[in-house]
Amino acid sequence: MAYIQAIRRAQHFIYIENQYFLGSSYAWHSYNEAGADNLIPMELALKIASKIREKERFAVYIVIPMWPEGVPTSASVQEILYWQRQTMKLMYGIIAQELKTSQLKDVQLSDYLNFYCLGNREELHGDSKSNHASHGDLHISASQKFGRFMIYVHAKGMIVDDEYVILGSANINQRSMAGSRDTEIAMGAYQPNYTWAKKQKHPRGQVYGYRMSLWAEHMGKLNDIVTKPESLECVRHVNKVAEDNWKRFTSDSFKPLQGHLLKYPVQVGNDGKVSSLPGHEHFPDVGGKILGARTNLPDALTT
Repeated sequence: MAYIQAIRRAQHFIYIENQYFLGSSYAWHSYNEAGADNLIPMELALKIASKIREKERFAVYIVIPMWPEGVPTSASVQEILYWQRQTMKLMYGIIAQELKTSQLKDVQLSDYLNFYCLGNREELHGDSKSNHASHGDLHISASQKFGRFMIYVHAKGMIVDDEYVILGSANINQRSMAGSRDTEIAMGAYQPNYTWAKKQKHPRGQVYGYRMSLWAEHMGKLNDIVTKPESLECVRHVNKVAEDNWKRFTSDSFKPLQGHLLKYPVQVGNDGKVSSLPGHEHFPDVGGKILGARTNLPDALTT
């Protein structure tokens, strides 16, 4: 309820980092009885849709792991990724329908909602290359060979309008949000003198400083554009950094990243359908379908 209340009160942008992101399965086009009934993904999509109707800017940034905890080719991880895809499809579908109804042109779904992950690229220097060569490529992983690694997102938090932050132990999935399964705790915080209502402008207190420090870490460097995360200029700037980093991350030759932020490797159509990036159906080096796959595991284990 704390997440939902904060989302409904949001006026400008929302930034989320979470180990899992799946829910609102009652509105999935398939498997809508999976039991992941938490409202958070639906509330975010409806917030964006309401802002489109009001002709106001609003942006949602979501950072998740490249794949959830476990082996990416395993049944449990593949099914979680499948639910994650259904969640993305639900959200983008609602936004796409609202854009169509509003007859807005020259806009993209990525102007409002984006998913990211984190990664690192390490260059192998002389001694490391010689050592790997002497042992033969069969004795090192592809990740080591290319110096390409995921940075695992274990955070569970949300920043709203640079004035409110919620942090805790709960993942955005059913087992954390149901209230009757995993035991969780969270706290919400704000500074009364650093709110939009108090300042009558963008508040720049400790919540703002927290977001800026995260973004500096994720993007390597900052400029004035990122001080207004709801703006179209900011969204497109962040997306360009993330897209460029994904190309560098997946290149066979070493190319240093700007920070660690990567575009989450899916393609979103104008109708909201989520598909693989061309040539990137599987995670680099480690395998496993990025879009996931349905398995025979009980839904309660993976939602």
